[in-house]
Amino acid sequence: MVDQEKVTIKINDNGSIRITGPVDLVDGVGDKYEVGASFSLCRCGQSEKKPFCDGTHKKIGFESSPRAK
Repeated sequence: MVDQEKVTIKINDNGSIRITGPVDLVDGVGDKYEVGASFSLCRCGQSEKKPFCDGTHKKIGFESSPRAK
């Protein structure tokens, strides 16, 4: 059995989705984005660097704090 690092995806309160661990991020046609060991994806829809977060959620007052049930 191969020991693989666990990937964590965290939905930050009022902010981005943070991915930590070895993953491939691909677009709609299968082309890969260059990503590091961790990165943040936009959740507010207003980032100038989509699909990545650029911190715009702070400027626009984005609010969302979903919880697992």
